[in-house]
Amino acid sequence: MSRLAVGTTLRITRSRIISLKAQAPAPTPCSRPPVRQIHMSLPARRPQPAQSSQSSRSKSTPPDNDPMAQRSYRSAFILQTINYVLSGLLAMGVGYGICAITYPPPVITTLAPSEFSKEYHSKNQPVYGNREDYMQAIKELKTLFAGEDGRVSTDAEDLETHGVSDWSYHEEKRPTVVVWVKSTEEVQRIVLIAQKWRVPITPFAGGTSLEGHFSNPYGGISLDLSLMDKIIRISEADGDATVQPGVKWEDLNAYLAQKGVPLFFPLDPGPGATIGGMVGTGCSGTNAVRYGTAKAEWFLNLTVVLPTGEVIKTRSEARKSSAGWDATKLFIGAEGTLGIVTEATLRLAPLLPTKVAVVTFKGVEEAVRAATEVVNAGFPVQCIEFLDARTMNAINLNGSLAKKYNEEPSLFIKFQGSDSAMSDVAKEVQVLVKKHGGANFSFSKNDKEAQELWQGRKAALWSVLALKDGARVWTTDVCVPISKLPRLVEETTEDFDKRGIIACHFGHVGDGNVHSLALFSNDTELEIVKEGVHEMVHRAIRLGGTCTGEHGVGIGKVEYLEEELGEGTVGLMETVKRTIDPLNIFNPGKIYPNIKPSRRG
Repeated sequence: MSRLAVGTTLRITRSRIISLKAQAPAPTPCSRPPVRQIHMSLPARRPQPAQSSQSSRSKSTPPDNDPMAQRSYRSAFILQTINYVLSGLLAMGVGYGICAITYPPPVITTLAPSEFSKEYHSKNQPVYGNREDYMQAIKELKTLFAGEDGRVSTDAEDLETHGVSDWSYHEEKRPTVVVWVKSTEEVQRIVLIAQKWRVPITPFAGGTSLEGHFSNPYGGISLDLSLMDKIIRISEADGDATVQPGVKWEDLNAYLAQKGVPLFFPLDPGPGATIGGMVGTGCSGTNAVRYGTAKAEWFLNLTVVLPTGEVIKTRSEARKSSAGWDATKLFIGAEGTLGIVTEATLRLAPLLPTKVAVVTFKGVEEAVRAATEVVNAGFPVQCIEFLDARTMNAINLNGSLAKKYNEEPSLFIKFQGSDSAMSDVAKEVQVLVKKHGGANFSFSKNDKEAQELWQGRKAALWSVLALKDGARVWTTDVCVPISKLPRLVEETTEDFDKRGIIACHFGHVGDGNVHSLALFSNDTELEIVKEGVHEMVHRAIRLGGTCTGEHGVGIGKVEYLEEELGEGTVGLMETVKRTIDPLNIFNPGKIYPNIKPSRRG
C-alpha cells in the first residue's frame, strides 16, 4: 500500500471515529450492544527548552564528524518510521473493524412479487356492472350515435362475427353490443361511458387473429375500428407514414406502389391483418429474418386512448430518441389491454428487387443447417422459409398452382439485390447448400419466375386442407432457438402421428418460428388436437423457446405465460396492467392469468 493511500485511509478512519463518537445515540433495549472503543496514543514528548536562534542544529542530531553516531541516528530514524507505519496500519484495521460493526453490510432479502401479486389480485379482483348497467351503457351509446344508422348494433349476426372466428377453436364469447367508430374522439367518449357503467371493451379490426384475441368473455362492447382505415400522411423524405388502425398492411403497400413511392412497410403477417391488430400482437411475418418484428423500430409513434379516457402520443416522430423509456413499446404486444391505438406512425423501408430460390433436402436438420449458414454467410436474405415434406405434398394435391414441387423438406429463399449481383449469389448459395445435401436447386431469372416460385410458400396455409376431405384446421405457432428447430419439428410430427392426427409444419426458419397446422373432422379429434398442441407448446418452452412467436397470447396461450416467463415477470406485467387499467375494462381475459374479473349480480 502506498504512503499516500495509508495517509488517506488514516484521515478517513480518524474522522469516521470522531463522527461516530459525536453522533452515536444512547443504547436502547433493542439496539446493538455498544461498541468497545479502542484508543491509541503515543507517549507524550517531554517539553524541550527553547532553542537559541543562533543554533541551527538540533541537540539530538549527531555531529557530522562522528560516523558511528550518524549510523545510530539513521537506524533509529528507520525504526521510528517503521513504527509509525505499523501503527497506522493497526489504526486502519481497527477503524475498519469499527465501521464494519457500526455499519454492517445490508441483508439482501429476496422478495416474492409473484406471491404478493397473486394475493393482491385474489383480494382485489375487478367487478363489472350487472345487466342493468350494461343496458344503461347501450342506451348512452345509442344516444351518442343518434342519427347514424348502423353504428351501434345488438343484432345477433353482428355479435356472432365479433366474437367467433373461423380460424380459432378456443372458447369464444360474443359481445353485448358492437360499435363502429371513425375517430379518436369517438373512442374517447365510448371509453368514458364504459368506465362509468363498468362495462368491458374489446377492440376489433381485421378479425384475423388466431388465439381468441377478440373473444368477449364478460360480454360488453366490441369496439370495431375497421372504419378507421385512412392513410393520413405519407412522407417519402422522412421515410414514414401515419395511418389509422383499420388500414391493412397490404393496402398500404399497394397504395405506396400506386403513388410511385419506392418504399414499403415490411411487416407481413397473414392476409387481411390491420395495423391496429399488428401492434396488438407484436406481429412479424416472412420478412422477419431481414426486418425483425413489430417490436423493432417500425412503429415510431402511437396515438392511444387510455382506460381513463385520456389521449396520449407515445413519443415524437424522430427516427430515434433517448428521451426516457420508449412508451410506444409498452403497447406493442399488449393486445389492447393497456390502451386503444387510434393512429400510428410507421417507418418504411426501401423497396428492392428480389429473386427467389427453392432447394430440397433429405431431412429437417439438413435444411436448418443450410439455412443457418446461408444467413450467417451474409447473403442479402429477405426471407428464408422452411416447409416440411407433408406441406409440399399438400401444395401439389391442392392443384391451384401450375408448378409441381418436389415433395421433400424444402427451403424457399428470397434474396434482395440487382440482377447482376444475384447471378453471383445464386452460384455461391448453390455450392453452400449442396454441402448439406441440398438438391433440385431452382433460382428465378426474372420477376415472373420469382413470383411463380414464391407462390408455393404463399399457398401453404390453404393447401393443407387438401390432405383430408371436409377437415377443419387448428393453426398455432411457437418459436425456439434455431438450433432446436429440427428437434421440435421431428418430435411434434412424431407425436401427432401417434395420436392419429395429420399435421403440417412450416415457418420462418431464419428466426426459429414454426407454424403447425393440425387437421380434424369432429369434436373427438378436436380434443386430441388440443392435447397435441398443448404438448407442442410445453416442448417449445422446455427447449428454451416461447409459446408464441408472432400470433400473440390472447386466451389461447395465457395458461403458458407463467411457465415461460416466470411468476415474477408475469406479476410485474399484471402490476402495470392494474396501474394503467384498475377497472380492467380493456380486453379482459387476455395475457394476465391472475386477473379474473366478475360481474355484479
